[in-house]
Amino acid sequence: MSQTRQDAWSQDEDLLLAEVVLRHIREGGTQLQAFEEVGKQLSRTAAACGFRWNSYVRKKYKSGIELAKKQRKEMKVKSVSSEKDVFPEREQPKSPAPLSEEENENAVISFQAVIDFLKELNRKAESQASLEDEQKKSIEIIKELEKKACYLTAENERLTKNLKAIEEDYRSLIEIMERARKMVVFQEEDRQQKVKFQMDKNGNLERVEK
Repeated sequence: MSQTRQDAWSQDEDLLLAEVVLRHIREGGTQLQAFEEVGKQLSRTAAACGFRWNSYVRKKYKSGIELAKKQRKEMKVKSVSSEKDVFPEREQPKSPAPLSEEENENAVISFQAVIDFLKELNRKAESQASLEDEQKKSIEIIKELEKKACYLTAENERLTKNLKAIEEDYRSLIEIMERARKMVVFQEEDRQQKVKFQMDKNGNLERVEK
C-alpha cells in the first residue's frame, strides 16, 4: 500500500484536481467522489483533496464551475427530451374491468412486491442521506481546519516578528557590552600610563602621579 503524501501541491496536481471536479459537476457526480478519485491518483487522502479544492483551487475556477453546472443542466434537459422521443406518451388507459377472485389474489401479491420495492427504495434513500451527512461533516471539518490554518499562520508571523525584535535587542546589548569593555580597557591603560615611580632620598621607590 502506497504511503499517503503530505507534501506541497504542484501546479499539475492543482490542474488535475480542477479537471476531475469540474467533470463530476458536469456529469452530475459529487465533489466527494471527485476528491476520492484524485486522491487515488495522487496518493493523497480525499480530505486533503477537498481542503486543497476549497481553500485554493476553487477560487481560480469560478467561471469553470458555473459553466459545468450549466452544461449539467443542459444534459438533463436533453436526456428528458430523448426519453420523450423514445417513449411517447400513451393514451390514457380505460378503467379496468372488475377482477376475478384469482386475479385479486395475484393483485395482492403484486402489491406486496410494490411494498417490498418501496422499502428497499427507502433503505437506499436513508443510505444516501447518511452519505450526504458524512459529506457535510467532512466539509465542516475542512472549514474548521482552514480556520486553524489561518490562526496558525497569523501566530507564526507574530512569533517571527517577536524573534526578530529579540535578535535586534540582543545584538544591541552585545554592542553596548563591547563598547563598555573597550572603555574600561582604555581607562585602565590610561591610568597605568599616568603612574610612575621615583627613588626618594632614602633610596626607596615611591609612586608619583603624572
